[in-house]
Amino acid sequence: MEPLASRACPVCESPVVQGDLYCERCGHALGAPTCTSCGAAAVVQEGYCERCGARQPTGRDHAETVLDGGAAAVTDRGLRRARNEDAMALLATGDGVVTVVCDGVGSSPRADEASAAAVSTAGAALAAGLSSQEAFELAGKAVAALATSVHDAPACTYVSAVAGPGGITLSWAGDTRAYWLPGEDPGQGVLLTEDDVVPTGEITAWLGADSGEVSLHVRTLAPGAPGLLLVCSDGLWRYLDGYRFPQAGTPLDMAREMLRHALASGGQDNVTIVLIPLGATHG
Repeated sequence: MEPLASRACPVCESPVVQGDLYCERCGHALGAPTCTSCGAAAVVQEGYCERCGARQPTGRDHAETVLDGGAAAVTDRGLRRARNEDAMALLATGDGVVTVVCDGVGSSPRADEASAAAVSTAGAALAAGLSSQEAFELAGKAVAALATSVHDAPACTYVSAVAGPGGITLSWAGDTRAYWLPGEDPGQGVLLTEDDVVPTGEITAWLGADSGEVSLHVRTLAPGAPGLLLVCSDGLWRYLDGYRFPQAGTPLDMAREMLRHALASGGQDNVTIVLIPLGATHG
């Protein structure tokens, strides 16, 4: 069969034959997705264009969620990372709200898969009424199942919150944090969690097949006044020293403002921000 003059390999531009799956010259898989940058059908499974090298955008590069009661969440790839390895869930449950935020451990393989699996599993479990410990254990099993060995073990940190009229139940492992922003002065936040880290900054607790025994921290509290619960990854909290939280706007407006601050401060990591109003309507 003669090569079709109208068809060429998008990478090496050699003529290809109708029906071929691969270019005989360079081995490129024909019929690949089209690059959003150069327009060539040359995007490989890893998400990069073999022709121009551009990384392709994904639905996780930037995402926002808003619930009817005002709770809002924003996640963003940031300025320095090739992909967003954070994941978040924000769910309404009757008169309460459930959120889970996980930060993929950058030194582990497929960290984005780990955070996505943990968030999906734990979010569904908490929304169904399971306890913080049960949700954490199920999330741990889901992440561990991604591993092919202890040397190929996707991993992530973990924090969850179940918030409602009766108070807040927090649970966490790693260095993803929660803060309380008092309604009378949200500029002054109160840290509610403690990082699982050594003095040099390395985390000592995470979800993954190589995590060993991990003790889940659980804390319950009943704020005495209206305010906002903030749950965030280190892509935000590393830039909070001396920062005053926004004092006006809806939770989504405030989350977007915090994201702008993180990006303006360097945006070195993925950024995830969840804001849940409690005790009063915000914005």
